[in-house]
Amino acid sequence: MSSYQEPEKIRNISIIAHVDAGKTTLSEQILYHSGKTHKVGSIDEGTTTLDYLEEERKRGITIVSAAATVPWKDHFIHLIDTPGHIDFTAEVERALRVIDGTIVIFSAVEGVEAQSEKVWYQADKYSIPRIIFINKLDRLGANFSRVLSDINEKLGTAIPIQLPIGIEDNFQGIIDLIEMKFLQDGEATAEPIPQELQETAETAREEMLMTLADHSEAIAELYLSEQNIPNSLIKEELRVLTLSNSIIPVLCGSAKKDMGTESVLNAVLDYLPSPLDRSHSAITKNGKTIPINCNKDEHFTGFVFKLTVKNSHELLYLRTYSGHLRAGSTILNPRTNEKIKIKHLTRLFANNQENIEECGPGDIIALNGLKNTNTGDTLCSVNQPVSLDRITFPEPVISMALEPKKSGEKSKLLHTLDIITREDPTLFFKENEETGQYLISGMGELHLEITAHRIQSEFNLEIRQGEPKVAYKEMPNRTTANTFEFNRLTADKNLFGKVTINLMPTDRQDSEVVKIRPDILSHKGLVTEANCSLSNTVLTGGVHGFPLINCKVEITRIELNDQHAEESITPAIFHAFYEALKEAGTLIMEPVMNVETLSPAESAGEVINYLNSRKAEIKQIDHINSLEKVTAEVPLSKMFGFSKAIPKLTGGRGSFTMVQAGYQPSSD
Repeated sequence: MSSYQEPEKIRNISIIAHVDAGKTTLSEQILYHSGKTHKVGSIDEGTTTLDYLEEERKRGITIVSAAATVPWKDHFIHLIDTPGHIDFTAEVERALRVIDGTIVIFSAVEGVEAQSEKVWYQADKYSIPRIIFINKLDRLGANFSRVLSDINEKLGTAIPIQLPIGIEDNFQGIIDLIEMKFLQDGEATAEPIPQELQETAETAREEMLMTLADHSEAIAELYLSEQNIPNSLIKEELRVLTLSNSIIPVLCGSAKKDMGTESVLNAVLDYLPSPLDRSHSAITKNGKTIPINCNKDEHFTGFVFKLTVKNSHELLYLRTYSGHLRAGSTILNPRTNEKIKIKHLTRLFANNQENIEECGPGDIIALNGLKNTNTGDTLCSVNQPVSLDRITFPEPVISMALEPKKSGEKSKLLHTLDIITREDPTLFFKENEETGQYLISGMGELHLEITAHRIQSEFNLEIRQGEPKVAYKEMPNRTTANTFEFNRLTADKNLFGKVTINLMPTDRQDSEVVKIRPDILSHKGLVTEANCSLSNTVLTGGVHGFPLINCKVEITRIELNDQHAEESITPAIFHAFYEALKEAGTLIMEPVMNVETLSPAESAGEVINYLNSRKAEIKQIDHINSLEKVTAEVPLSKMFGFSKAIPKLTGGRGSFTMVQAGYQPSSD
């Protein structure tokens, strides 16, 4: 594989889906068909290429996103396989931030599930074009039409460009509705459509053309005049409509049986964007927004979207947007204003790398040995410092206390936690000064459990851990507007400040801090300090010590002592804010989870009774063949231990997923 590829020959894609929909299985088939592996990795046997962590292979789930560059028909496909479990949503977020198109997988049995919708809306946030692969058509309970209707009802206009032949044990293959060929997998197996299926195929093709005619004038003109519509025009218009997110092409098959893999690879080239099809912009040092052009001759711009540390060796995953980069080049990190000399460039293949000499725009590569560089950093030309938008990660909802079993290993635990939280931006830790323990916070029980296992297995550090606890938040109970005076004599200085402050609850989940205007401050030179003090004060949390949400704060007047204004401003703002917060009163807020359970119909009653006992609000009950899907909203504090309870409730045949739905006042 050469080191450089023209942007029009590149596809940067991810595979996203609900847990157990078949992401990793399809990824392994793609690696095999592209020639990158000589044997298809198996989840059951623990031999997957992209799920390479010990915890991933042991549990049979994806925990971290893995990248691989694969060749297909003179193109480079940069593939990022992502986790399906909600606890690892940050891995999906970081992948979607840098890819250009995505394959969304739905199980032909379960259809659209909670995490399916979550990742779909994450893709919406970045306006990412997508294709759909309806997988597991060979499974008991598979129903292509039902899942397609589910997608159209909940997510958008999905247009099948393939039709499955047979279902469940009788699944035989796929009809390509554009080329009108019968496939078992790929072009090599293409055959004429059997006579007995000809009418079914023509009806399905007619429906495809009708949908396309509703969105494409070129196809509508030929369709309405009953003229022949060339396959080349169908593909051309399908690509245009996919790139504009007007429609989503739907393919189908069984990744486990290797039926449909090559069709997916061809669809990636035919319908998903190259880096040239996507527009990007950056912010200059003076705050001006400028376009970033996908051109080798432009100034270099790249974005660090992932960082891993192994044996003190840092590996940075980089998406390039403009210019080119060679080993020996010097670039800039505008966040630290540090110039960096690039020693090595490597191409990614799961946890392996291959040295390359250079990369161009639209590429995904890795850099070794860069210090002081983190996830979300922009790397750019020294001659044109710019910054790309950083990634916004969700706040943690659950915490757990950790301490080393051996008293002399506290510094080792601190170093380990620093590495792990640098790798995973949804993990946070702080020291409890009273107990000396470290409190680590994350996205769920599984997230913390796996983190604890990693500390012990990867870093050889024995730890004790407490029971998981909910990460509560705090918000103002009502609006207050008042003036508060701060007056204190300290070290022979009379610190004085009078601050008028408005505090109010809002619908925004984060805290909104209105910038302090220079005209309301008696000392105009302290505007920067005043804004910084206000922001830092809000970040310290509420009166009960929990992070603040749904809070808007605005200062409308600040009067300071002329002699000691600089020393007075921070304590005056701090005092006014907390006095206003106490006057408004605060509500303790707890995370509420959207929970979906899937269980045999005969045990659904047991599941519903259990959820009701946990203060659940049952939203919907759906019948799917012999299964029942229960959708409910439940306080997170009531869901601890549910992963161990549901096998007992359903005879080992039930499953569930949780997605955060928001916050509500704590019931405890």
